[in-house]
Amino acid sequence: MAWLKWVKGPFSKYADFSGRASRQEYWMFALSVGVFYLLCFMAAAAGSGFAAIAMIILILFGIVAFIPGIALFIRRLHDTGRSGAWWFISFIPLIGSIVLLVFLVTEGDAGVNQYGPNPKTNDSE
Repeated sequence: MAWLKWVKGPFSKYADFSGRASRQEYWMFALSVGVFYLLCFMAAAAGSGFAAIAMIILILFGIVAFIPGIALFIRRLHDTGRSGAWWFISFIPLIGSIVLLVFLVTEGDAGVNQYGPNPKTNDSE
């Protein structure tokens, strides 16, 4: 399963804030986590006996995925040639989120930048 590669990748680089991450790596991880959260919320909302278990799984996964998600986010900013400190712009309501979204969907720098080689050409890992 190819999608498993996108979920496993950020967890294998658990707290690695250095280097770069491609758009595809970032957005496939975000999609996978989003679908997992949606399934857990649906199970919890169903009101069955699994509701409590689903919420516990959801909370535990959120705790476990927090650091890899932030690390992947910063590596994605590095791919566009920006420092991870740009994350702090998210504290500006609305405008900060829009600016970060633009950065996240922008194509990364071609070739090597100050944060490392282009992840598109370095997929042999």
